Amino acid sequence: MNILRCLLWVPLVFLHIAAAHAETATGAGSSAAAPIYRSWAKAYSQAMGHAVEYESIGSSAGMKKIQQQAVGFGATDVYPSDKDLAEHGLLALPVAITGIAPVVNLPRMQGASLRLTGDVLSRIFMGEITRWNAAEIGALNTDITLPDLPIKVVVRADGSGTTYNFADYLGKVNAKWKAAYGIKNSIAWPAGFLAFKGSEGVAKGVRDTVGAIGYVDYGYVAEYGLSPVQMKNADGVYIRPSMDAFRSALSNSEWAASGSFNTTLTQRPGKSSWPITMGTFVVFPKVARNPEQTASALRFVIWSFLNGDSLVQENNFVRLPDRVQASAFRQITAVRDPQGRALGMGLLSSIHPPSP
Repeated sequence: MNILRCLLWVPLVFLHIAAAHAETATGAGSSAAAPIYRSWAKAYSQAMGHAVEYESIGSSAGMKKIQQQAVGFGATDVYPSDKDLAEHGLLALPVAITGIAPVVNLPRMQGASLRLTGDVLSRIFMGEITRWNAAEIGALNTDITLPDLPIKVVVRADGSGTTYNFADYLGKVNAKWKAAYGIKNSIAWPAGFLAFKGSEGVAKGVRDTVGAIGYVDYGYVAEYGLSPVQMKNADGVYIRPSMDAFRSALSNSEWAASGSFNTTLTQRPGKSSWPITMGTFVVFPKVARNPEQTASALRFVIWSFLNGDSLVQENNFVRLPDRVQASAFRQITAVRDPQGRALGMGLLSSIHPPSP
């Protein structure tokens, strides 16, 4: 965090608003990123004495909340379009990197890991491949005895950034998927699919349904004892989801090259790159109608940027590159109160960066 530590101590044009010490910071949105916000909230409360309330309601619902300024910050796994940012007067900052894991519940696998290509995965989620012993799956798994079971596809029922990034990947590997379903937070899934709200709902749905396949953020794989699929990546290598695989995708993206963060991280080159990698973002209003509410949320996020790297990694997320962190931090200075004054949180007195 050396770059952010230096940025914090640069005399920015911040106005100290003493009244901005609201008791509770509020946020809502991404269920994929919920483990990060909950870990940060616990550490922040212990260190600073302020509470944080975070609602894990999905990216789409979180964006609606922040558009209405019903919470201090929104959380989404999709970088909003320039049109949406301008129309609603918002700015979005990256928080961390994770990956989406296709997960299965198949009997008698004896520790084996199912292999799939993007094309076969997309055809399963289009309802074209309907049984686990289908020839298309068997050709990729000649060393596994596949069960003669119907495939029970488990999907998100609510608007989801995880769904958006999953659809973005499927659209890159199968033009038919892109034409039929598009790249959206909510998909009109084929009849017969099992739909659940939130990443937690999908994880439980796969865990409790023999013959199921679903997609969840990587952080839920170990928590729910799920079996992730090996995917064939852009370089033609079958790999498992992992922190190192997410880092490889990140290092082969514009995020690492230029510090920009408005592109998706799916299907990136690199023999070690996980093909369904994604970023997660925090969203603030540029003009805060409730300055105390927004200031409390900003203070929480800045403190977490400065102190939360270890918690990011403990929750199976990848920290942002320093270049991206610095770019994100600078954008925070754009937040204003209704009178146009910079929302300074009394940074030097209320947030203590770690010692060099």
